[in-house]
Amino acid sequence: MVIDPEQLLKELRDLQAQGKDRARLVISGAAHVVMPYHKVIDKAQETLRGKARKIGTTGRGIGPAYVDKYNRCGIRIDDLLDGDALREKLTFNLDEKNSFLTKIYGEEPLPFDEVYRQALEWGKFLAPYVGDASRVIDEALRDGKGVLFEGAQGTLLDIDHGTYPYVTSSSPVAGGGCVGLGVGPGAVSRVIGVLKAYCTRVGEGPFPSEESGELGVLLREKGAEYGATTGRPRRCGWMDLVALRYAVRVNGLSSIALTKLDVLTGIDRIPVCVAYDVEGKREVHFPGSMRAQRMAKPVFEQLEGWREDISRCRTFEELPLRARRYVEYIEAAAGVPVNLIGVGPGREETILRNF
Repeated sequence: MVIDPEQLLKELRDLQAQGKDRARLVISGAAHVVMPYHKVIDKAQETLRGKARKIGTTGRGIGPAYVDKYNRCGIRIDDLLDGDALREKLTFNLDEKNSFLTKIYGEEPLPFDEVYRQALEWGKFLAPYVGDASRVIDEALRDGKGVLFEGAQGTLLDIDHGTYPYVTSSSPVAGGGCVGLGVGPGAVSRVIGVLKAYCTRVGEGPFPSEESGELGVLLREKGAEYGATTGRPRRCGWMDLVALRYAVRVNGLSSIALTKLDVLTGIDRIPVCVAYDVEGKREVHFPGSMRAQRMAKPVFEQLEGWREDISRCRTFEELPLRARRYVEYIEAAAGVPVNLIGVGPGREETILRNF
């Protein structure tokens, strides 16, 4: 992964202020660092693209940090612990980045001494946490411990398998977890897909089942659908079974955790996208080309909704009949069981079903 030390240090200090124990935190020395110039470049590039071609990035420097990673000039966490190595890399990088910033983007150059000093301070604070994350996980597995890998973002934001170019710069699909953590795929015994009872998206990109009317606003407000990083309002829409089947396939899902089922309470007729209409042709498989994704129009089926409060349900059988049918409909379409159902924002507001 790439790490923004500035943001990480803020989160660690917040935990310290609350007296939280963080002794188990291990930061991989191989993780790449989001540097100040990455953030400036990220915002400048998005501005240069203009409204028609913008990707909708967070502006947090993630994309440019990955560019440096694959260009083999990235600064890693380990480099923050070695002043000489950091100086050598940063000298080269800042010469190059400042040239871009001033000559292409019309931005002010970043001063070497300030960036170098800040990076050294990051290294001093993070040093106690730096370790071999892959080895830590391997030892836990060899000791027979349960290990949970948690991925961020979603399948359609995957750099290879998502709606390119409206994607992130890494691989959020399940296989990407093995690569990033340095763990062989044979160690994974179960792959759980986390799925909302409706669909959301932050930023630009195709969204066939998007609801642009009042119900879309209702989903956003009831589901508190605002970006965790930027606070941007998420685009909301209906369950997309075409995208779901695709996610099941590329991730090798063994089960689904269905969240926010309660948000749909009170909607009398719930649309579900069962196929796409692409220039008059019905498509049940997720299209690979951006043109087809942009042209795709949703083919909806309407399911009966429910009005009962489900937040206190703790077994599947306690759910209203129509809510159960909605879950079973998704199971049948996905071809994998729904083993966990979220019926409210609280941790206890969860139904475990054949888990």
